[in-house]
Amino acid sequence: MTDSSPVARQIGDDSFNYFFGYYNKTNWDESGRFLLAHQVPWVNHRIEANLSARVGYFDTHSGDRFTTIGETTAWNWQMGAQLQWLGGQPRPTVIYNARRFGTQDRFPGFCSVVQEIETGQERRLPLPIYVASPDGRWGLSVNYRRLWVAHQTIGYSELGAASELDPYPQDDGIYRMDLSSGAYDLLISYAALRAFHPKDSMQKALHWVSHIEINPSSNRILFLHRWTERVADETCFLHRLITVNPDGSDMRLLECSDHPLPHLEADFDPSSVGTFDYEKSEYQISHPLWKDDRHIIVWGPHAGEIHYHLYEDAADGSVQVIGRDILTENGHMSFSPTNQRWMISDTYPDSQTSIRELFLFDMDDESRTSLGGFYTSPDLGKENRCDLHPRWSPDGTQVCIDSIHEARRRLYVADVSSIVTSAGR
Repeated sequence: MTDSSPVARQIGDDSFNYFFGYYNKTNWDESGRFLLAHQVPWVNHRIEANLSARVGYFDTHSGDRFTTIGETTAWNWQMGAQLQWLGGQPRPTVIYNARRFGTQDRFPGFCSVVQEIETGQERRLPLPIYVASPDGRWGLSVNYRRLWVAHQTIGYSELGAASELDPYPQDDGIYRMDLSSGAYDLLISYAALRAFHPKDSMQKALHWVSHIEINPSSNRILFLHRWTERVADETCFLHRLITVNPDGSDMRLLECSDHPLPHLEADFDPSSVGTFDYEKSEYQISHPLWKDDRHIIVWGPHAGEIHYHLYEDAADGSVQVIGRDILTENGHMSFSPTNQRWMISDTYPDSQTSIRELFLFDMDDESRTSLGGFYTSPDLGKENRCDLHPRWSPDGTQVCIDSIHEARRRLYVADVSSIVTSAGR
């Protein structure tokens, strides 16, 4: 391991708290000038249905001035409101989730907002967004109320008691929505997932999906299919990595981590499980992301070992271990948009120091360069934690993270240009 540790610059200096959310999309616009973020007055708060966050952007060419473009109560600490830039638009445009009431939409109470940031012009779509295709033509949606029950960290809170859920309904699953017209249809149902290479452990389990991603050419989708009989204990979650075409055809099972679950005994106490024990499970499949149109990087088990693995999206595709004996724990990984020699990732907090490490990994010589360690309060739980979630700038010279190491939630930017453009690289 080498250590150059560039200094991470805090974005903005007011009294608010800011965060972007997940690692799977950049918060920089194409020009590299604007940084999307959520603004809240609290460093920590239980997620409630009436809790409002502002959405907007920092202008890095104007003293990091923050401009608010909207407000939403459809958000969580991990993914925010799924705020993201919308590709293929004539002017800088974002999409994010919000609530609306009295509608007959598929998921009543939730919608998505498409907004031009310069004019403020907006329109509302009938489904909430999970991820938009890189070409900006369509997006994928899920039932965030279902996620609130199954995996609360990535769901949206209910107005009242949590809903009773059908374990694997035929009329719910992953929806595809046209981002111009708002027309939508069911791409894959939970019943279809339950019937796809079924396992005995699925019979009494609640099913859901997460980590839905679209490849750069917008012609292939990946997602995690998860199921459990005990939603209160994440070590009982079971996982599959699946890919599919945008029309629902050619579904492929790339990995399955079905395994015995002694934790299902009636006297098991979920509160005995540490905050990050789930993330360190030897059966965990997590944080998949497209490296390119045909390859997926993911943390998970394969052939009896758990590593960073690179999967080829094919019927009998290859699986390659990345960074054996170097990348030894789960993280949020992605490849530079300009040079896939470079992978950015992070760690979960060290159990003794509560430090999260940010690092670069060189795919050519398998070296790891530390970009610094960032403290997080051990008092934060699963739902309100602050992961680094590193994200690349469009030109591949900077990395943006969320962090709480200075007692507020803030965005920080590290300049990695001296590393990725150094002699011989």
